[in-house]
Amino acid sequence: MTTISPKEYMTVSAGRLLRNEDVCFVGIGAPSAACNLARLTHAPEITLIYESGTIATTPDRLPLSIGDGELHDTALTTVSVPEMFQYWLQGGRISIGFLGAAQLDRRGNLNTTVIGGYDAPKVRLPGGGGAPEIATQAREIFITAEQSKRTFVDKIDFLTSLGHGQFGESRGTFGVHTKGPTQLVTDLAIWDMLDPDGLKVCDPDFQAQTAEFVVVSLHPGVTRDDVVASVGWTVRFAPHLGVTPTPTPLELETLRALHARSANTQ
Repeated sequence: MTTISPKEYMTVSAGRLLRNEDVCFVGIGAPSAACNLARLTHAPEITLIYESGTIATTPDRLPLSIGDGELHDTALTTVSVPEMFQYWLQGGRISIGFLGAAQLDRRGNLNTTVIGGYDAPKVRLPGGGGAPEIATQAREIFITAEQSKRTFVDKIDFLTSLGHGQFGESRGTFGVHTKGPTQLVTDLAIWDMLDPDGLKVCDPDFQAQTAEFVVVSLHPGVTRDDVVASVGWTVRFAPHLGVTPTPTPLELETLRALHARSANTQ
């Protein structure tokens, strides 16, 4: 039997969240792999947009950066960055923003700026790029991340991209009225943004002030203890905890071929 890696479970599970009708603002790395897997399997009509202004791109391999020529060469069109942000993103045309982070908290707030104090950080990270705008302007946000206590922290060192703010706040506190982070997919589990009554972001009675990410599905072979040991806050589990469906042979074959083509170009 083929061994399926934790990262493959993460990528496949994240890709399954996407639909044909989605217009997706894609981040480099795991989000790019998940989005292109969806495009090559169950969602061939999905529209993928990268920060460099490439619209409806269909790369044969995973791009190394937003400036990778593969994105331009396979795009339906390429627009200027101001047009892409103002018309597509700020115009409300992006249904899903797919983001990652160096740090995240239980409320979906993201840090890609510094580890440690801002003025004298332990590590200075690449920064926000377009992520802060994506986090507030895309209609919904999905997050992918590999679980560790370095990444899943009780309090992020710097707020780069808004999730749902601190407990007692909401996105509306900051004049933001898009859904924000609704799904978190990791190498161990799938999480939903739920309030204490189990209501999701999409529920009209959802209480953003008290919501946090809750584990709703464990990948096969993963235990609750595995999840708890890799998170820096007290983890909540859904009452009816599921098991993540195993990737299909088609999903695995497509994902591995995509990575193989990408490796051959580096």
